[in-house]
Amino acid sequence: MKKKSTAKVKESTAKPQSGKPLSGASTRAVTAAPKPAAKPDPAFTQAVQNFEAGMKFLQSQKFDKAEPLLAKVVAGPDKGLADRARMYLNVCKQQLARTSATFKTAEEHYDYAIALMNRGDYDEARNHLQRLIKSNPKADYAVYGLAVLECLNGRVEECLRTLQQAITLNPSLRFQARNDSDFSSVADDPRFTELIYPEPTENESAVRS
Repeated sequence: MKKKSTAKVKESTAKPQSGKPLSGASTRAVTAAPKPAAKPDPAFTQAVQNFEAGMKFLQSQKFDKAEPLLAKVVAGPDKGLADRARMYLNVCKQQLARTSATFKTAEEHYDYAIALMNRGDYDEARNHLQRLIKSNPKADYAVYGLAVLECLNGRVEECLRTLQQAITLNPSLRFQARNDSDFSSVADDPRFTELIYPEPTENESAVRS
């Protein structure tokens, strides 16, 4: 009787793959949850806005408007920004001191303001005229110039009110206003007509008769 031959189990030569994931799902990388963004400091944000606004005025040579904005930055929380602002603040102060010292007379200051107005820098012209009127309240020509400026800017109410003040200081200015083309935009306004062509008073009527 023949013995049954036992089948030899063939050993697999394939080596187990170690270190490889068993499924595609396991290959997905686990990402950490994003950290919440830090909220910006409101004080720093305001300081940056003041610095940028101040620099715009500085570049436009509007030193009087740049100065207070840069001063706020200097007093702000950020030292680096404050140091930069301090340098430009000193520039503003030097320029303002130089400007105020340049005008030897009120007339020179007025001429400078009118030059600003003629080149279209109305805001700066208004600033200088207001400063001039504040230091010389009876400077009727400066008040008249401010009335012209307000008219050129389309500010009718301010124009008429300021022109009234100028004529009160110097009644002869109504004759100048009659021929001044800068008032052409209000020439048809009855209030302007009343200013430059007032009704004669009883005394004036009696003298004429």
